[in-house]
Amino acid sequence: MQMMKVFALMTGLTVLLVVAGDYLGGPSMALAMLIFAVVMNVGAYWFSDRVVLRMYRAKVIGPDDAPELYTMVDRLRSEANLPMPTIAIAPSEQPNAFATGRNQNHAVVCVTSGILQLISARELEGVIAHELAHIKHRHMLVGTVAATVAGAIAMLASIAKWGLIFGGGRGRRSNGGGNLIVMIAMIIITPMAAMIIQMMISRSNEFQADATAARITSDPVGLASALQKIEGYARKIPMEVNPAAAQLAIINPLAGSAGDTVSRFFSTHPPTEKRVAKLRGMRI
Repeated sequence: MQMMKVFALMTGLTVLLVVAGDYLGGPSMALAMLIFAVVMNVGAYWFSDRVVLRMYRAKVIGPDDAPELYTMVDRLRSEANLPMPTIAIAPSEQPNAFATGRNQNHAVVCVTSGILQLISARELEGVIAHELAHIKHRHMLVGTVAATVAGAIAMLASIAKWGLIFGGGRGRRSNGGGNLIVMIAMIIITPMAAMIIQMMISRSNEFQADATAARITSDPVGLASALQKIEGYARKIPMEVNPAAAQLAIINPLAGSAGDTVSRFFSTHPPTEKRVAKLRGMRI
């Protein structure tokens, strides 16, 4: 099921870029976009974990760099019956974490430096188990590809914007008024499409990862407490990260700028209070 989602995302990206390229610049632009989409798809599968780590400015660490963290991850991945993932730390004061990678044998668990200082060991276990659950259910490839797709869609909107500025809405077709309307629609609608794609993928995955993490640790309350703390800190401590990669984190790292009803509706994460309620209602 997860691989079907990946295939659908990659196919959708290819079609969107080629159609937009044909509209903006004709067959030559369509061909250029096709080549770009192929390169993007290959890169998204093989190298997207490295791209995401760069988005978070994270560095891979070994057992000597953070022995307590390394030992915790090793113990919990054994409970989850998973290979040992690569571990990385992102230099942010905001407590947060995410998983990335293309499969269980090429997975990364990344935490911020802030999470190692601002939540308890019990809560951190829940967070690590949550990220391992994403790996176990193969969510991370879908989420990582979705982040790449969102970045490409944002680039597409930018192309349309500059085409509108310098081309005056003139595409390869003669209907200038129609071109103007379509290009304005691309500028407005394509970023919204990226949000909706990420929202649809991420929300159900978060609930599933929460439940699996609770079973791995036998402590749903620990994870529930961690989620509440992380969201509280996210509203107070900003994190500089590409919005395309925000949906990978356990709590939206941009939560401080997303407090109103509309932004919550379009959030890639389910409401934290609902996640907490489900966890506190679990019986392990």
